[in-house]
Amino acid sequence: MKYVKTPLNDVYLLEIEPFEDQRGIFARLFCQKELKTINQDKTIKQINFSYTRNKGTVRGMHFQYPPRAETKMIKCLQGKVFDVAIDLRKGSKTFLKWHGEILSKDNLKMIYIPEGFAHGFQTLESNCELIYLHTEFYTPNSEGGLCYNDPSIGIKWPLPVQELSEKDNKFKTLSLHFNGINL
Repeated sequence: MKYVKTPLNDVYLLEIEPFEDQRGIFARLFCQKELKTINQDKTIKQINFSYTRNKGTVRGMHFQYPPRAETKMIKCLQGKVFDVAIDLRKGSKTFLKWHGEILSKDNLKMIYIPEGFAHGFQTLESNCELIYLHTEFYTPNSEGGLCYNDPSIGIKWPLPVQELSEKDNKFKTLSLHFNGINL
């Protein structure tokens, strides 16, 4: 597995190095030992799956507040998505900056998003499936979210947004007084 730095501090694109032969492909998606340099021995506590039917759908921008803040690793199993992270960490050099990567079934890439970041994605094809590895349990009382089109963030979604959940549609834009999340 290769770790490629992104413009956001501590967010990495993970390039899977598959073994391929006449049978197909074998690839490691997670290895605690290999990830130690960027994951600081955090334990994967939960693995989630999502299926999104329609092209142009946005899911996000989600995060959890401390003490339940979580690191996520995301892989697209079917289809293609534009995956986005926003740095919400107080004092970070990349505070309130965002970065997006295309994840697809074919490119075998994953994204590593540490604690203190909001995460979301837009489907670029119909029938997308993602798997998420989390270092913390889902805790509704610690859940937070940002408006997907917050002008203070300025995410450039590749497609017109076609669909949002009721919950995601209720997220507010950031207040001028938002100073970040203390980790």
